Amino acid sequence: MAQRSALLNVMTAAATKAARGLVHDFGEIENLQVSKKGPADFVSTADKKAEEVLVAELTKARPRFGFLLEEGGEIEGADTSNRWIIDPLDGTTNLLHGIPHFSISVALERDGEPMAGVIYEPITDQMFWAEKGQGAYLNGRRIRVSARRRLEESLFATGVPFAGKQDHDRFLSQLKAVMAVSAGVRRFGSAALDLAYVAAGRYEGFWEIGLHPWDLAAGIVLVREAGGFVTDVDGGNGMIESGEIIAANDTLHGPLLKILAGGTS
Repeated sequence: MAQRSALLNVMTAAATKAARGLVHDFGEIENLQVSKKGPADFVSTADKKAEEVLVAELTKARPRFGFLLEEGGEIEGADTSNRWIIDPLDGTTNLLHGIPHFSISVALERDGEPMAGVIYEPITDQMFWAEKGQGAYLNGRRIRVSARRRLEESLFATGVPFAGKQDHDRFLSQLKAVMAVSAGVRRFGSAALDLAYVAAGRYEGFWEIGLHPWDLAAGIVLVREAGGFVTDVDGGNGMIESGEIIAANDTLHGPLLKILAGGTS
């Protein structure tokens, strides 16, 4: 069993505690009347409760650190070098519909760079964690990106823009380009878990546009520490700022980047 650092112990403990409420709330979903107001409000409450637990636990352990929160916005800390980036429920729509695929994502950013990440899938009790220079792990077992080298044997993941989102045509062009050369494309509804699955070698790669820092930060650390490559769609390091990301194993990142660039025309 891999030994986690004190920092990662703090992060995993906070995620585990916050997950208890989400698991309970998920069990209550089927008892709710299926209407927009009821379940949507319920899930929003679940989001906020999980975030409150995470903030309380992390503040107790590192009282000077700041926060960037999906629900609560930015909270400046006395230590301006370190801040937590948190998504208390990535996959809200899945939970709303009773689909057991959602996660908690917690990252530590230091001087603008993601340094440690935890992504926890409560329903299956899968805890993904990584720290810069220390490797990536799933429930204590070392993980690495896929070793597949051929596009036609490779499985990719993405996120599909929905009502109110832009770039539908751009996405469809990219999807068509990847479909033409791959073994398939999956869309499961949690970007954080998609990145964790790339780190674990379940997907060869993942791309998406229109994301937020809390969707990406923990997963960036996981993929890199698992031996993968992560860039923005221009091949640079601006994922957090742009919300656009391409993550893949070391062999297929370049080809995927090229395919997606061709699919934007």
